[in-house]
Amino acid sequence: MTTAHGVKLVGSFDCPGGGQVVVRKNVAYVGHVKPPNGTTIIDVSDPANPRELARIAVPEGTLSHKVRVENDVMLVNREVFPIGRVDPQFKGGLEVFDVSKPANPTRITNWPARGMHRFTFDGRYVYGSPEFDGYIGNVVSIIDFEDPARPQEVGRWWMPGQWIAGGEKPTWEGTAHRCHHPIRAGNRLYTSYWHGGFVILGIDDMSKPRFISGLDWSPPFPWPTHTALPVPFPVRGRRIMLVADEDVVRLEMSMPAFLWIVDIT
Repeated sequence: MTTAHGVKLVGSFDCPGGGQVVVRKNVAYVGHVKPPNGTTIIDVSDPANPRELARIAVPEGTLSHKVRVENDVMLVNREVFPIGRVDPQFKGGLEVFDVSKPANPTRITNWPARGMHRFTFDGRYVYGSPEFDGYIGNVVSIIDFEDPARPQEVGRWWMPGQWIAGGEKPTWEGTAHRCHHPIRAGNRLYTSYWHGGFVILGIDDMSKPRFISGLDWSPPFPWPTHTALPVPFPVRGRRIMLVADEDVVRLEMSMPAFLWIVDIT
């Protein structure tokens, strides 16, 4: 049995598993992986006795495993389940809720797309990985939520080859090169791109994200890149990014996936 010094369990809450957990104002918001479980809202003001406040279900065939909350606005993703299932009629994107009263979440609107996998939300902008008609695989999208009832996409970037409706032709198979999720730090988006490695995008002008640099080590390494996380403080005078590959969808049999340390000074 695994043990940890200085850490002890003070409470627990039985739920269908979490794909993401965010806590705001002593309330935990948990996104679940398997439908019909969508999002559970839990009062954790007493950590020893967490209690359910509300639960949001999703239709069968819908994945809603990610949740973000800022300024009493909750955003949850909607994409096809299981991932990769082909359903031309599926409609996804982001569902928007007012959670000023967490026990009574009120739906505000939907930001439509073919689907949304992951996203971050800073209270004004979403930096996400939606799917759109006319593109192959997820792309980068910046969405303005200044008015949560009327979110507007303000910027988009894709890897050349993804915009098939515009005549582009991918040099990879299927959706191997697709955006997993962007993370903003300053005026840049550090963006994992699955078997396309990672890219760093400049967003001084959010309407025109621009490619600054990137690395792709798949192949020769067979795993997709899941997360590109810039460390928010210098390490020995250098700027460092942690890049995590996910041990799934390997191009070939190999050793387990790596965590990479990349110098972005």
